[in-house]
Amino acid sequence: MRQLNSVVKAVGGIAVVLLLGYLFYFGGTDLIRNPRATATAAETKPAPAGWAPSRPDTLAPLVEEVKPAVVNISTTQAPRQQPRRGFRAPFRGQEPFEEFFERFFGGPMPQEPRPQQSLGSGFIIDRDGYILTNNHVIQHAGMIMVKLANEKEYEAKVVGRDPRTDLALIKINARGDLPVVRIGDSDSLQVGDWVLAIGNPFGLGQTVTAGIVSAKGRVIGQGPYDDFIQTDAAINPGNSGGPLFSTKGEVVGINTAIFSQSGGNIGIGFAVPVNMAKSLVPQLKAK
Repeated sequence: MRQLNSVVKAVGGIAVVLLLGYLFYFGGTDLIRNPRATATAAETKPAPAGWAPSRPDTLAPLVEEVKPAVVNISTTQAPRQQPRRGFRAPFRGQEPFEEFFERFFGGPMPQEPRPQQSLGSGFIIDRDGYILTNNHVIQHAGMIMVKLANEKEYEAKVVGRDPRTDLALIKINARGDLPVVRIGDSDSLQVGDWVLAIGNPFGLGQTVTAGIVSAKGRVIGQGPYDDFIQTDAAINPGNSGGPLFSTKGEVVGINTAIFSQSGGNIGIGFAVPVNMAKSLVPQLKAK
């Protein structure tokens, strides 16, 4: 009986040893091959130190905050008189008379000079009604009209302008509290920062586009102060003079030019750094 018990104990001991060996070999090798297998499901790799996404899921709150201070500018330039051989054109557009002039005077009927109109953008910099824009938007204007975001229109006068930097200061006389922009620091911009452009492209009205700072210190051959911010935020004719905003809601540039062979946006736009404008505004007010 004692011998049988000894045999049973021996067999049981051997079974335990075999079981432990099996678990160690097959389970242990898995742990050796993937020692963190039980923990990886709950872990994610941390982002590199100092990195964080800077663009929000939506820019709508930012746009609502800044757009009231952005204005549309339309200008009218007096027509230029042209030689007309002493004839008036009361019947312009009526084919029999067009043919008459072609036949007997060797050319078409003289064209009546028409006023030239142009469109641009700007932004209100203080509650007294001062507006910053591009010089090329207003330089030949006989009349300047400014439309606010609330659709109210005012005639503006030129306070001062600087063709070298393509900046100009105009003023409207409006009652009530005017919305104004916050001026930022263009020197703090980094390539890759998100920016917003707001303006009046093609006269469509207030339009918002977004992009990044593509480069700084660009030289495009536009004058002695050739130091532009390059952005891929869509800028088109009519955006000139409008603000370039940072994601903090601060103006960091004045949209000025595009590089395009077609006349439309191809993702290469240029803005005057706002720090240049900050130093110039007091001089423009004094003119």
